[in-house]
Amino acid sequence: MASKKSSKKSAPKISKRMTLGEIVQKFPQAVPLLAESGLHCIGCHVSAFETLEQGCKAHGLSDKEIESLVKRMNSSL
Repeated sequence: MASKKSSKKSAPKISKRMTLGEIVQKFPQAVPLLAESGLHCIGCHVSAFETLEQGCKAHGLSDKEIESLVKRMNSSL
């Protein structure tokens, strides 16, 4: 008998390597968390090409802050 896979494992997740535009399109519920973190550029044309990590670094967020943001966004999904 095959074991059932956990739905949490198959749930889509946000990663710091995704573009900001991709995150906004796929996970609109993450937008308020991006804005709270100082990423008000989510509607900017650069967001289609810039990764979450690149955008965060450009706005002065540390690696630790980026990881925390990714965790908070994924928790909100």
